[in-house]
Amino acid sequence: MANLADEYGTDVEIYIKALTTTIHADTSTGAPTQLPDLLERLGLERHEYPMGGPLYIWHTVPEHLGVDEQKGLATRAIPARLLAGYEVNCTPDVFDEAAYRQAVHDIRTCAARPAAQQPAPASSSSRPAPARRIP
Repeated sequence: MANLADEYGTDVEIYIKALTTTIHADTSTGAPTQLPDLLERLGLERHEYPMGGPLYIWHTVPEHLGVDEQKGLATRAIPARLLAGYEVNCTPDVFDEAAYRQAVHDIRTCAARPAAQQPAPASSSSRPAPARRIP
């Protein structure tokens, strides 16, 4: 089994497995446990070989989804991994630009919400200092 993340020196490689229609996400050997956990939270299914002592960990997009949904799911997971500091590569035959843009928009919207809910700073009871004029 080839691990493309190790081969290309990235944290995650997203591609369609040769001679199949399955979208794979290979993670680098020895990746922090947060990376596979993040992939699972984003909807990808985890696989290990050999069982019990993973030498090779990869994820796949659920096969019950349609082709466009599979590509969208794989692509929407990219911005979250980039923001978490991982190096991600996705082949053009998987990448869906509209799904990527939507994921980025969703992340920005979520990040903006907490800032909008913070209370405004208390106003100062003292008068503001007059502006200085420099001749």
